[in-house]
Amino acid sequence: MKSWLIKIGALLALAASLTGCGYNDFQRLDETTKSAWSEVVNQYQRRADLIDNLVNTVKGEAKFEQDTLNQVISARAKATSIQVTPETLNNPEAFKQFQAAQGELSSALSRLMVTVERYPDLKANKAFADLRVALEGTENRIAVARNRYIEAVKDYNVLARSFPTNLTGMVFGYKPKENFTVANEAAISTAPRVDFGTSPAPAASR
Repeated sequence: MKSWLIKIGALLALAASLTGCGYNDFQRLDETTKSAWSEVVNQYQRRADLIDNLVNTVKGEAKFEQDTLNQVISARAKATSIQVTPETLNNPEAFKQFQAAQGELSSALSRLMVTVERYPDLKANKAFADLRVALEGTENRIAVARNRYIEAVKDYNVLARSFPTNLTGMVFGYKPKENFTVANEAAISTAPRVDFGTSPAPAASR
């Protein structure tokens, strides 16, 4: 009976020490980052699906520049070919490849949207207009999902790099995670412009 009490006491002491050294916080924040990452991936996949429909609609415009369209098709294929999993968060190279591919797709998509301005019939196409609205909403969701992931990783990395919880991280393999980086930090919270608003009315003649 005494030996059981000693074992129970040891287990309670171990549990208390793990709680005090941040083990439970690592568990919680690790799950938070994985959940936030899943939402980022889901929104990027939603954008890829919309772009597929967008490309098919644009193809209906016989005189549309094929080079611009092909750039979007190629960038989309590259972005969707990269397999992403929760383990990607702990692989700096894989994370950078994913981010670069999505950035390339964003750039190609922006060029496509600018080019469309020269095609009034395409701009007036209802199917295209509906896709434009859906795409704009998705870009906003991507920005929100990225921000949530950035915040979740920041909280996790502070825990992973602070003393004494960094010792717990080393013991249990909780390493700092990769985060999104951009040349202009303001771009994190600004969705790519896909607005097709009409041009400003010319100034009235005097």
